[in-house]
Amino acid sequence: MSVSLQKGQKVNLSKEHAGLAKVIVGLGWDEAKPSGGGGLFGALFGSSSHQAIDCDASAIMLKNGKFTDKTDLVYFGNLKHKSGTVNHMGDNLTGAGEGDDEQIVIDLSRVPAEYDKIVIVVNIYQAVKRKQHFGMIQNAFIRLVDARNNKEMCKYNLTENYSGMTAMIFGEIYRYNGEWKFNAVGNGTTDPGLGELCQRFV
Repeated sequence: MSVSLQKGQKVNLSKEHAGLAKVIVGLGWDEAKPSGGGGLFGALFGSSSHQAIDCDASAIMLKNGKFTDKTDLVYFGNLKHKSGTVNHMGDNLTGAGEGDDEQIVIDLSRVPAEYDKIVIVVNIYQAVKRKQHFGMIQNAFIRLVDARNNKEMCKYNLTENYSGMTAMIFGEIYRYNGEWKFNAVGNGTTDPGLGELCQRFV
């Protein structure tokens, strides 16, 4: 049965799911409906100037808690880590529709020993230029699925108001005493892009 996590809550993946190897990290979000319809004029003309919010999920792989090499970033521009253990399943440009919008598959059983943490982040593409932020996003979540049987192990729904935030640290999968754990982080940042977000872990 899936565990529903609160912000800051941790779960031991190895202990709860013996023999766990591959996990599917599913991330989802929807664009919030604009408030105040803007009348007929807004209905007729509002949509033409509106740009869909393009959220990009990424995995930042850390050694001893630090980001040391740009090849340790798995994102839409580098879909597969050099170790072959972290794979981004491709970019979704709008976040429309049900279920996961983007997925990252991690083979925990084969992640090289020098990596102790994998941080899952989402940033809004060209957020500053497009004047977009996470206050315009709703129903955001991160969930972990056991790839052996496609069963959801845990899910964290982000419920806070993230207005003004352009990037989000959704959660982190980390190794502790030989076991893999997940921490529901849910911290928003004002980083304008992925590069700045990565600098937080240098």
